[in-house]
Amino acid sequence: MSSRPARAQRGVVLFIALIILVAMSLAGIALMRGVDTGTVIAGNLAFRQSTTFVGDIGVEAARAWLRTAANLNATSTADSYCASWNEGFNLLANFDGSCAGTSKDVTAAPYTPPSGYTVKYVIHRLCTQALPPDDPNNSCVKSVGTATATTGGTKGAAAYGTYALSSPVAAVYRVTVQVTGPRNARSYVQSVVF
Repeated sequence: MSSRPARAQRGVVLFIALIILVAMSLAGIALMRGVDTGTVIAGNLAFRQSTTFVGDIGVEAARAWLRTAANLNATSTADSYCASWNEGFNLLANFDGSCAGTSKDVTAAPYTPPSGYTVKYVIHRLCTQALPPDDPNNSCVKSVGTATATTGGTKGAAAYGTYALSSPVAAVYRVTVQVTGPRNARSYVQSVVF
């Protein structure tokens, strides 16, 4: 009688050992996948951060173009410049379809992006219309420069109808840069310059 229960329990131990082995294998696989996912996320964040840093090249190229542009009161399709802010336009959805046609690729020295990166920019003047900033029919976000003394006041004080200080007024420009980098990482950088 004592030998029968011993035979019945030999198979149960093997069955329990197999269940524990399968559970430990699944836990090991889950741990490996968790480590791999963390590494992929860290890599993607690093690629996105590097594309954001490269965006400064596009901002500097746009600033260089603004300094040499001849007529900033008219839209230029060749240089992706909009003389108005184009209020209802969504740059994230349609970057290349702005009022200036297509975006400008940054490829010329000294603003050459690193290999593997594509940099494009679009410039919008922050005005409602393509008119001079001081036109009464145009509403612009304006930058006021440094004040200089004018004649018309006495000893620096304001006189009737004139001001003792005058300051040049210039429109402000919004530069939007799109950077595409390795692993199809894409970043947008916006900067307001004047």
